[in-house]
Amino acid sequence: MDSAMIAKIIAFVLYLGMMVYIGLRSANKNNSASDFFLGGRKVGPWVTALSAEASDSSAWLLMGLPGLCYLGGVKETFWTALGLIIGTYLNWLFVAKPLRKCSISFGDSITIPEFFTNRFKDKTHILSVVSVLLIVFFFTIYTASGFVACAKLFNSVFGLPYHAGLAIGLVVILCYTITGGYTAVCTTDFVQGTLIFVAFVISASIAVISLGGPYQAIDAVRAFDSQALAGNFGEALKSAFGANSDYKGMSIVSALAWGLGYFGMPHIIVRFMGIRSNSDVKKARRIGTVWMVISYVGTFLIGTLGTAYLLNHGTILGAGDGSGVAQPVDFLGKVVNVTSFGDAETVFSAVMQNMYPAFIAGIFLCAILAASMSTADSQLLAASSAVSQDIYKGLIKKDADEKTVLNISRFTVFFIALVALLLSLNPSSSIFDLVSYAWAGFGATFGPLVLLALYWKNMTAKGAIAGLVTGFAAVVLWHNVGSDVHWIFGLYEIVPGFAVCLFFSVLVSLFDKNKDKEMLENFEAYRNMAD
Repeated sequence: MDSAMIAKIIAFVLYLGMMVYIGLRSANKNNSASDFFLGGRKVGPWVTALSAEASDSSAWLLMGLPGLCYLGGVKETFWTALGLIIGTYLNWLFVAKPLRKCSISFGDSITIPEFFTNRFKDKTHILSVVSVLLIVFFFTIYTASGFVACAKLFNSVFGLPYHAGLAIGLVVILCYTITGGYTAVCTTDFVQGTLIFVAFVISASIAVISLGGPYQAIDAVRAFDSQALAGNFGEALKSAFGANSDYKGMSIVSALAWGLGYFGMPHIIVRFMGIRSNSDVKKARRIGTVWMVISYVGTFLIGTLGTAYLLNHGTILGAGDGSGVAQPVDFLGKVVNVTSFGDAETVFSAVMQNMYPAFIAGIFLCAILAASMSTADSQLLAASSAVSQDIYKGLIKKDADEKTVLNISRFTVFFIALVALLLSLNPSSSIFDLVSYAWAGFGATFGPLVLLALYWKNMTAKGAIAGLVTGFAAVVLWHNVGSDVHWIFGLYEIVPGFAVCLFFSVLVSLFDKNKDKEMLENFEAYRNMAD
């Protein structure tokens, strides 16, 4: 084993050890379910903001999206990023304060299913059960994307077999999520969000400088694109660039629609419920939005500049095994000797390893691990809280003590992680595809309900159930039919799903007619509650 590999291993061991340490140190702070699931509503604006954005971004920010940029999908990535930036800002603006106040006003709710149940006075608990089932279903898919990212990272950096990387990611994430709960998750997310931010800013700047400056960097990328479209890098890259070169209006709508997902992401909006006070929301919104903008700029630069930067260092990604690749040239016309090939979604990893000394590269590569873990831990915690708090204590054993609820939650974390592991066993799994499906599922089912719960007093439990079921059905149908049946199915499934959920939620509520006096009084009290 050479010294460079040893340096990377040391960097990863130090980082992973710190994450586990944070989890163990946070364990003694969990004296109640509120502590474990919401940190006792005592988390400050900086930690809340970076935790929300880090758990939101996941590994697709450092692997899925840069990989899409690398494969010529810059336009698609731009509109997707724009939709996400707008979505996250509007989420902070219209959901953060009202949700914190409303969740306190309606039974001091600490999970999203519990909030729905209390807000709509659902005595049948059907709404809670449906919500939990959807949370477990989509979070299992979402968590699988994080495990895939861990496996691809360890494979590209250390040459470990794909499944060995899966096992390492699983063990570390389980260790600090099961022991530390919400406080550990938020603290590790803060560290990880900071690391992601620094890695993007420094690396993107170095990439631009190394290519000779902004104008020369643009020329280099254009030269790579033209060679890819000409087939100089093989048919795989030619097909990828050709597919992304003709960008339709419907695709722009689909990309922008990613912003709708924020209103329904349990692992993100639960951060609003756990922030220390509503007066901290404005500061947290500014911090989170700035983080998002700079991080997405970094995604563009690493993904697009990575084509030319890596070519100059003898690496081409997305070309399969390199068969059919002609002798490529850089943007100055110099023939490049290509020595390595790889998966396009590892562009960030490849750039880091070519750009920095081994130990520094190892630290920055932990940003990918950070993104994977910051999302997986948040999703596991949100899913486990739904099962233990809303199903076990809410329905099965209402007098369950706090210790039992916490143990059920930890068991649920373990179980969901194992199912997600099974879904991620295929080495050819796409991080971007897994995330997009789960994102659409949550945005289309929970998003309209959250907005209606906060802003429309006449919403009823029957309307909420109808919205969840129909929204879920629309997403699954749209996702599995495909545009080969009809061009309309090329639209991202979050759009029809969101519309269907909103329509049936309102329609059924209007027919149901809200006559619950207590609910209406609570709603007015929440609307008049001071920050």
